[in-house]
Amino acid sequence: MSSEPGQAPAPPGGSRARRLRASADRAAGAAGVGVAAAAVAIALGELVSAFTGPAGAPALAVGSAAIDLTPTPLKEYAVRTFGTNDKPVLLGGIYLTLTALAVLAGLIAVRRPRAGAVLFAVFGGVGAWAAMSRSTAGVSYLLPSLTAGLGGAAVLVLLAGRYRRALPTGPAAAPDAAPVPGDGPEPGDAPAPVRPARRQFLIATGGTVALAAAVGYAGRSLSQSRNDISAARLAVRIPPPARAATALPAAAHPGIPGLSPFVTPNADFYRVDTALTLPKIDPDRWSLRIHGLVDRPLLISFDELLRLPLEELDHTMSCVSNEVGGPYVGTTRWLGAALPALLRSAGVRAGADQLVGRSQDGMSIGTPLESVLDGRRALLAVAMNGEALPVAHGFPCRTVVPGFYGYTSATKWLTDLEVTTFARYDPYWVRRGWDRTGAVRTASRIEVPAGFARIPAGTVTVAGTAWATHRGIAAVEVRVDDGPWAEATLAADAGPDLWRQWSWDWPGARPGTHTIQVRATDTTGAVQPEARAAPFPGGSTGWHSTVVTVV
Repeated sequence: MSSEPGQAPAPPGGSRARRLRASADRAAGAAGVGVAAAAVAIALGELVSAFTGPAGAPALAVGSAAIDLTPTPLKEYAVRTFGTNDKPVLLGGIYLTLTALAVLAGLIAVRRPRAGAVLFAVFGGVGAWAAMSRSTAGVSYLLPSLTAGLGGAAVLVLLAGRYRRALPTGPAAAPDAAPVPGDGPEPGDAPAPVRPARRQFLIATGGTVALAAAVGYAGRSLSQSRNDISAARLAVRIPPPARAATALPAAAHPGIPGLSPFVTPNADFYRVDTALTLPKIDPDRWSLRIHGLVDRPLLISFDELLRLPLEELDHTMSCVSNEVGGPYVGTTRWLGAALPALLRSAGVRAGADQLVGRSQDGMSIGTPLESVLDGRRALLAVAMNGEALPVAHGFPCRTVVPGFYGYTSATKWLTDLEVTTFARYDPYWVRRGWDRTGAVRTASRIEVPAGFARIPAGTVTVAGTAWATHRGIAAVEVRVDDGPWAEATLAADAGPDLWRQWSWDWPGARPGTHTIQVRATDTTGAVQPEARAAPFPGGSTGWHSTVVTVV
């Protein structure tokens, strides 16, 4: 800006600062074009998926495909680091990545609109591919991502055109000649009016984002209402069991403050699965097909399942991803139909050795068939702790087979059971390198005192839980600072399919920092191994330890 008589001269470096601000202003406008187009794309995908099924929404489809393609070590890292928050973290990462790509598309589109539109079309294509990669996908799963890609590309081109018309032209466009739109005034400058084209661009961009937010919210709300099964679940009347479980002994839980309850409330029961959106299954439309190497294939409705003799089963279930001392284990009272009886009524053929369960979302889980038929209480569960299964835990039906981790025994949202062989079919987790059998390893953990607790000197109560599902716990030992092992007091034994709680009084605890360790022995006489092993490929091993400070 030149100086006039009576005006202060432009400050040194002012032209450079104006150029930098002008570049930043233009980049922000271009980025806004991309972000607004991405907002429209996401909103359209949500709206269309309300009619085609929520699993086809672009972000969920890409997230599900990412889970399937993620290497096993990275999956284990995610579970170990983020726990049950791994899915929100994944979706957050997807949205952040989409935002970054949208900014890039906006920067490209303001110069080459067609190139930016192609980039958005590619986004839609990736989403469509991800949706169709699911084993349960239908042709309708293509629509949300394709609509999102095309709609986002169209909005990108339109907003990019408005952006170019909003740019200053002629001599005023030169940064050294006059302030750019949004530049701060120099001394003596008159206030720069906002150009009409720029105002129109800002209104169009802001209005697009606002409209996209409204459409996205409406789409999400419509999807939730169309797929809401809460009323149908509450309407289910679970019949009384034909074979009730015996009452759990009161002495099974020592009643020590801080120790886990013996029976885990449904709200606190762990959830580890690959479903980014919970399958919502109307029980009136649900059916279970039993087929494969059987003489008489069966098709059972939910009403027919409830009319079968139902059995109660108290059972401790654990996840193979559980680290030593980890939280992914819980005990509940299940109610369901006897799975062995149904398989025998179907007539299992000679040579079959695997039972594959498939869920509504395409997950496949394989269980050794001989273990289902060896006399253990395997169930098609319909209830959990006296109420219909929560949606997060498999409503309306799931399998429960004692003795195995969930990844080889617990198919949630069950819709299909195939009697087959291990040679013929590898289930989902086996294809990713996990152990084929998945038998539960002996485990124990210290729950009281908590890790890094500060406790008074004297006699200290140490307590925790141990489990070796379908074998049972025979002994638990505790030691302090690599000293001699001391036998803990076991709570009452409620059965081999349940965990067992224990306690030990540590006498004469002296001030200082101490390490407490625990190990368990199952009823076969096998002692829990000391060597630490990660969960992959067949479950973690090692003695749990905790550090406390005695004051």
